[in-house]
Amino acid sequence: MKIKKHIPNLITLGNLFCGTIATIYAVQADFVFAGLFVILGIVFDFFDGFAARLFNVSGELGKQLDSLADMVTSGVVPGIIMLKLIELNTMNVSNSFFGNSILGISLVGLVLTLGACYRLATFNIDTRQSDSFIGLPTPAMSLFVISLPLIQEYSNIEFALNLITNNYFLIIITILLTYLMNAQLPLFSLKFKDYSVKNNLIKYVFLIASLLMIIFLQYISIPLIIIVYVALSVISNFSKK
Repeated sequence: MKIKKHIPNLITLGNLFCGTIATIYAVQADFVFAGLFVILGIVFDFFDGFAARLFNVSGELGKQLDSLADMVTSGVVPGIIMLKLIELNTMNVSNSFFGNSILGISLVGLVLTLGACYRLATFNIDTRQSDSFIGLPTPAMSLFVISLPLIQEYSNIEFALNLITNNYFLIIITILLTYLMNAQLPLFSLKFKDYSVKNNLIKYVFLIASLLMIIFLQYISIPLIIIVYVALSVISNFSKK
């Protein structure tokens, strides 16, 4: 038995392990540790594909394991985090439109989980997404969601804080992210066939812009990077047409 053929799957299980721990923290509304383990899981998710290409051992089992692990790390966890954010907002506001149904309205957050599940199932049978994506990848959606409580905890920008504590905003974000995950919208991937500027201009622009936003905006940069990613993809699609 060749051990190397099992390495990518073990890395994928590392993603699932991190996602499971993140789920526990998310249920407890410990958003910092939930976010930390989601990020670690996404790192595992990146390196399982890298290891599969390195050892040339990609197969159907690895593909299915990858989606199942992503379903937890980038499907269940962001849904629970959004549920908890809406729930906490509702508990802190008296006599509001949402005041009489805390659990009912907070369940809207789980729409993200349903959307992620549908996207991952579609991805598994869609042969068009080998070199690029159609619809927002679930890890990108997950990073967007986990950034919200981190911004709330560590940012002092009042406008951003007011948005995150507004349930109307969170519900709109939930619906929009669910739509983007399953929209027939081509999005570029960060896989490089070569490193020439001509063939990878949009990728270099995105990476440089992302680095600058991380340096100057810190946690707020995370959702902005996702927005820029979608915007650049749309611009690229129009330029190709």
